[in-house]
Amino acid sequence: MAGKNTLTAEIAENWKQVLAFFEKNFQKKPDLNAILFLIGIRELGELPEKKYSKEEKTHLMHIANCKLLSYSGYYAQTGFNSKGWPVWENVKPLPPMNIFEQENLLRQHIIEYFENEEILDFKKP
Repeated sequence: MAGKNTLTAEIAENWKQVLAFFEKNFQKKPDLNAILFLIGIRELGELPEKKYSKEEKTHLMHIANCKLLSYSGYYAQTGFNSKGWPVWENVKPLPPMNIFEQENLLRQHIIEYFENEEILDFKKP
């Protein structure tokens, strides 16, 4: 069984598919922050008409983190702010995790997001 600091073989393989999806569609290999940013834009539900400010980019990544961590019950969406951006509430505390555990949890939930949103199908034939 894989430790908290390592990915299982299945998750590692699915993560490769996520990265390949981004390489194919954006012609570059993204880092975790870029993926979170794009999930945040998708969750916002609108294509940017302008460049986002640094604060807006940070907020978009926060939206993505909250969406992903909602799969484990840590966050729940409570509505939208006056600009139409999703508002999330922390409903249970996150356990202490090192950076590897945090990244692995996010990777697992990114895979789940891509499957739930029918962006990628990770099922084997």
